Amino acid sequence: MAKKNYNPNLNPENFRDSLASVREDGKRNWVYPKKVKGFFYKYRTYLSWILLAILFAGPFIRIDGRPYMLFNIFERKFIIFGAVFWPQDTILLIFLLLIFFVFIILFTVVFGRVWCGWACPQTLFMEMVFRKIEYAIEGDANQQRALNEGPWTAEKIWKKGVKISVFGIISLAIGHLVMAYLIGIDQVVEIVTQPPSAHMAGFIGVLAFSGIFMFVFSWFREQACIVVCPYGRLQGVLLDDNSINVMYDYVRGEPRGPIRKNQAEASAKGDCVDCGLCVQVCPTGIDIRNGVQMECVNCTACIDACDEVMEKVERPTGLIRYASENSIKQGFQKLFTGRVKGYTLVLTVLVAAFVSLIVTRDELEATITRFPGMTYQARPDGNVSNLYNITLINKTFEPQQVSIKSLAEGIKVEIVGDQNWVIEPQTKFEGRFFLVQDGKTVKVQQQKVHLVLSAGQAEFEDIETNFMAPLGGSTN
Repeated sequence: MAKKNYNPNLNPENFRDSLASVREDGKRNWVYPKKVKGFFYKYRTYLSWILLAILFAGPFIRIDGRPYMLFNIFERKFIIFGAVFWPQDTILLIFLLLIFFVFIILFTVVFGRVWCGWACPQTLFMEMVFRKIEYAIEGDANQQRALNEGPWTAEKIWKKGVKISVFGIISLAIGHLVMAYLIGIDQVVEIVTQPPSAHMAGFIGVLAFSGIFMFVFSWFREQACIVVCPYGRLQGVLLDDNSINVMYDYVRGEPRGPIRKNQAEASAKGDCVDCGLCVQVCPTGIDIRNGVQMECVNCTACIDACDEVMEKVERPTGLIRYASENSIKQGFQKLFTGRVKGYTLVLTVLVAAFVSLIVTRDELEATITRFPGMTYQARPDGNVSNLYNITLINKTFEPQQVSIKSLAEGIKVEIVGDQNWVIEPQTKFEGRFFLVQDGKTVKVQQQKVHLVLSAGQAEFEDIETNFMAPLGGSTN
């Protein structure tokens, strides 16, 4: 039976071959989702308040004076839940990313795109912040459409000006928020309170991020989920007939057609009254009755709209609901399938490995390299020296005083600058030192030297490096 289609770009035969937000001529088909209300929307709103509060509070949360979350890609320093990760902890970050991706895969296999509809920052800001502001200023979908298609009157200029201004202020706030997660809230405060010329790179970064968010939330909108984000495309390989998604119960709903409240029992039609509200409230413009689609972000707007209609025609709610293909066709739901068991096992192994690495990782690390562009230096007193760079990382929460000594006979260490290497908690220290040998005692042009580094009385690193010198003290 042919299905009535409320989106002019879709039909039952080729709806998967095109996007609801793109017209046949390739131009943008602007989506005007109707304002929605209902059980799921109410609790999505409550959750969004909590998540947005956590998101904006994140840069201000500190543990022992350090940020709770920091993703400083410029200095290659990451703080996750108060734990500091340096470039030397790359293996830990790799495991952390693997755990994140496997968890997302497992969660998607079982619960579909619940993340997209309930917790993704794109959805939170678009649907729970910018969309609400747009409704408050320009009205519901039909009013917005009429305003956009109408002439530029004083009312239109006023409403558009107010909306763009509010959008701009919120985008600036989000831009500052992102920078706070990247470089820290203290640096952001400096950028804001000082002239732009004092922090030009930071100032440009704030403007760039703010501009990107303004573009996304005022114009690009649902295209970020449909065109840019790869998560929707992964559904094709992650979802199966047991995955829970926002689904239309076609067994119960077909054949669809209008019914009247007092004639519901006498009607031979399915429960779907073909009102099209599920399409009108969809923020990506799709018809959920066509089945699982890449554009669906599981926002539940169609569930709330359909439940409201079902109550009016005295039919059971849940015609559109969270369900799997098998639960609709066969009437039962199986969650713990072979795929779920496999992903769970992989996730468990990764978590165990990550915990093991965290427990056994070194609290102090050192890296020693020869000073670039130099071989050896012949001194007037007859000694020969080599210059080295040293990088020390203190991953503990206490200051550490580090000393270094050479185990090679006749080779001593001379520290450049401050003789006391004190590394503050969760910080990196860079210094220089010489290895010095009497030129007359040199037996080989290049020899291996073992250096031992200690923190207090405990040795924590044994590093081998090369020492170069001319034979017999000759500098020719």
